[in-house]
Amino acid sequence: MNSRLDPSVPIESVTFAEILDLDHHGPDTYVGIAPKYPWGRLFGGQVLAQALRAALATVDPAFAPHSLHAYFIRGGTHTEPVRFEVERLRNGDSFAARSVVARQSSGAILHLSASFQIAEVAADVSPIPMPAAKPPETGKDMGWGNLVERRMVSRENGHVQMWVRMVETPPFTDLGLAACALAFLSDTLMSEPPRSLHPKQIRRSEQTKAFVGASLDHAMHFHRPSAPTEWILADSQTQTLVGSRGLTVGRLYSADGVHVATCSQEVLLRERTR
Repeated sequence: MNSRLDPSVPIESVTFAEILDLDHHGPDTYVGIAPKYPWGRLFGGQVLAQALRAALATVDPAFAPHSLHAYFIRGGTHTEPVRFEVERLRNGDSFAARSVVARQSSGAILHLSASFQIAEVAADVSPIPMPAAKPPETGKDMGWGNLVERRMVSRENGHVQMWVRMVETPPFTDLGLAACALAFLSDTLMSEPPRSLHPKQIRRSEQTKAFVGASLDHAMHFHRPSAPTEWILADSQTQTLVGSRGLTVGRLYSADGVHVATCSQEVLLRERTR
């Protein structure tokens, strides 16, 4: 096995470029690294970004992602690499569609559907302006490993504002790879709003003891080019919390106010009984 796929490598020793560097293992099949995360199972945003990268490898470079929809089927493990199997659903003149299943020996761990479009010159309207938010340097440091920098500037009753960016150089100039980075970032944002809404409020250090948490599904729409290595404001609001599931919708804005993406995610937030 390639040493790059060594299952013992910790996430602190991995760059995002290495996460996206998939090995080609036959027709429309790719294998990616599965580094070790402190909490045990793989980070869903990593598998999401790798699945989108695998899909991009089968699409003409003129096409860029405009949307994705994914289900997190079961938790992944760092003890083996992840296999990504791509199905080419459609190749049109202006749109292309792909389906990706991420697998380990336990079975499928993620299913992704993604759509891609050639750039079109058309109306460009943003009816929902970027909300007022405190600058990143004033926010609470919620840094995430060596890959993601986060600053929470507001957290109240299901509404969270957080600045986020990738810690990676050089910056992403390819639209597809930038979308992969934004997908990775988005999964670091969506569990906090439901937690802030839950009647049981406890210290962050105690949350894993009090709750079983996991991402259940994830959707993104990419509106405009983004620079994930620059600060991006995530303005996220929980829509409902019911049946141990919290649904959050977030709008992502560049620091100069451009609405670059919209994402939604349902997370599991189940109180432990023992």
